[in-house]
Amino acid sequence: MTCQLVALSFDANDPLRLARFWAAALRWDVGDAIVGEIGDVVSLVPTDGTSFQIDFGLVPEPKGAWANRLHLDLTTTSLDDQTETVARLIELGGRPIDIGQGKADKHVVLADPEGNELCIIDPTNNFLSTCGRLGSITCDGTREVGYFWSAALSWPLVWDQNEETAIRAPDLTGPMITWGGAPLNPKLGKNRLHLDIAPLAGGDQQAEVDRLISLGARRIDIGQGDVAWVVMADPDGNEFCVLTPR
Repeated sequence: MTCQLVALSFDANDPLRLARFWAAALRWDVGDAIVGEIGDVVSLVPTDGTSFQIDFGLVPEPKGAWANRLHLDLTTTSLDDQTETVARLIELGGRPIDIGQGKADKHVVLADPEGNELCIIDPTNNFLSTCGRLGSITCDGTREVGYFWSAALSWPLVWDQNEETAIRAPDLTGPMITWGGAPLNPKLGKNRLHLDIAPLAGGDQQAEVDRLISLGARRIDIGQGDVAWVVMADPDGNEFCVLTPR
């Protein structure tokens, strides 16, 4: 058995505003907003063949002062594209930030309107050259957690060198998911971004939870209450949710 990646989920103080920013960043479409017992959720629908969506769910607490363990890397096709993308995202509420990048680095680091980090990658970056606009879900994580997610999703490793790992969907659509290797910065709070996965239609949620535990994950309680999904942490302590089969 295996799970599929259903969504990348953002915690958001203003889901619609954040969704519009990221729709412009990724050139995806804003889907319908959902209002329910668990709060407001606005989704982005991919336009580039990516197999999962991005969800922005309403939360009351703002982002902490520390850097997210997950961020997105956006590819560009030319220096003009990179420059225009940066300018457009600043117009939409982004801002340049310094996370320790050097003067020689060719990528541009921004924060979105709620402080989530993102990188606008220069067009000479060959590693992400086969990806679309969303080049990578880039994670601060160990090599071993890359192995965990490769097994969890049945996505093959496309990079495994120098303590760094990367996986990608078997059909090579959508972005890579990458891990930068040790040392891993301490986790200072709940991640603002997490992955939502689900068994395939006809699968068994509990069986998948048991399988993920055997791979090194654990169940956790973040105050979710009585919900249909199971909240877990991967071997590096990063939260993710196992939804019902679909």
